Amino acid sequence: MPSCVPAEKPSDADVAIVGAGPAGAASACHFARAGFRVVLIDQYRFPRDKVCGDFVGPAALDELDRLGLLSQHVFRNATKIRTGALYINGHKVAGSSFPQIGSFRDYGLCLPRVLLDEAIVRAAISCGARLMEEARVKGYETDGAGVTVFYQRGGMHHHLRVRFLVGADGSSSLISRILRGHKASQRDRIVAVRAYFEGVQGVPDQGDLYVSSSWFPGYCWLFPTASDTANVGIGMPQEAWTATEHEGLSRVLAHLVEFDPAIHSRLGKARVRDRIVGWPLVTFNPRLPIIANRVALIGDAAGLINPLSGEGIQYALRSGRWCADTLLEALSSDALSQRRLLPFVARVETEMRYDMALSRFIVDVVSNRVLNPLWLSALTVIAKRAAADSDYCDRAAGVFAGIVPARELLALPYFWRTAKSTARVLGIAALEMLRRRLASGRRSKREAGIMTSMFKELVRHPATAVKWCRDCAWSGLELAKQMAASAK
Repeated sequence: MPSCVPAEKPSDADVAIVGAGPAGAASACHFARAGFRVVLIDQYRFPRDKVCGDFVGPAALDELDRLGLLSQHVFRNATKIRTGALYINGHKVAGSSFPQIGSFRDYGLCLPRVLLDEAIVRAAISCGARLMEEARVKGYETDGAGVTVFYQRGGMHHHLRVRFLVGADGSSSLISRILRGHKASQRDRIVAVRAYFEGVQGVPDQGDLYVSSSWFPGYCWLFPTASDTANVGIGMPQEAWTATEHEGLSRVLAHLVEFDPAIHSRLGKARVRDRIVGWPLVTFNPRLPIIANRVALIGDAAGLINPLSGEGIQYALRSGRWCADTLLEALSSDALSQRRLLPFVARVETEMRYDMALSRFIVDVVSNRVLNPLWLSALTVIAKRAAADSDYCDRAAGVFAGIVPARELLALPYFWRTAKSTARVLGIAALEMLRRRLASGRRSKREAGIMTSMFKELVRHPATAVKWCRDCAWSGLELAKQMAASAK
């Protein structure tokens, strides 16, 4: 390490939190409220923007309410998203209002991160946390008595002595790389771009998801930020996206805006404000550690992002609270070995692992883009099943919003409804194909062409097919384990 300016005292704080986004700032609030000395470190000066989809769902709103923030002007005046719609290849297949489930609100907010993060940071300061801005952390070292955090600020090298370190420095987390000893694998990454549009048409409180056979399993979103503005973006699992395509992801978004009829109906007269920008996300992987001696990871730094939806704000806020809730006793007694931090790991796994296992399995299955016609047919079946059954629709929407456990859709009543609908739709399709074959003496050229093309692609790239099967098998086993544990 470089030469450092000596710390002012043996222990500068009880807790240092690297990263002042929603996870770090929320954690700072909870630790500071419990009476601990907290230093919140960020490399930027606030207010600062952050590339994001900006949607703050009901579960995240519940966490913000715990922090006492929702009465503030910035939240009261944010755009409420009360309804959602799903479009496949330009056609609307489902749409509904947000469900009222338990004590959760029946709406979400679309709030730019420059405003959201500033509000949570100011709350942390009001709780007693000390904010250290424009400080770039360069590394840390642990010993039996504490943690030394090395950082650069104002052109000089410094260090900070604390008892406990929390890594909340996002998907490109330095703390995570040091703790785990490596960067996140490509399989755990999502790439995304977003832009703000002005002159947006359509319902101002409706959030839209758009899926297309040309770029599934990615999806495009549109979340209104005001009566005629919106956050519009597209995300994709990195493994399903080639390097050439990744370079053109912003062009894909522009192409969709122009040629997808559903998106064009809302953005055909709109214009991009500023520019299209991108960012990477690291999703949940239960095999990777989130703790070490005197160190814990939360939020995006821990990979607490849903691999199916890309949702991370609610898990950032929740994990900040879980970290404080489970480790207050360990911090009070200065018993912060890796073993004493295991209650935090257990909390994360209890709250998230089943849902993330289901999401990962779905993503792995549909990541084979050769089979996109099959996947979109299945998605259409599920969407139509939801549209015909309000209770089923509420549950499905609640799972996607993070306010209903995913295990509920795998429970027999709901799983059986999906299975029956799928069988009925596929049966009707099979009968129609048989009818046409009997009438013409041959299979439809289009259907035969699709099936032949899919088969040829699988045979042409056997290594890719084998990897796909291996990934599906691993995630399927993980899901089976969680289902078995839940059934006990």
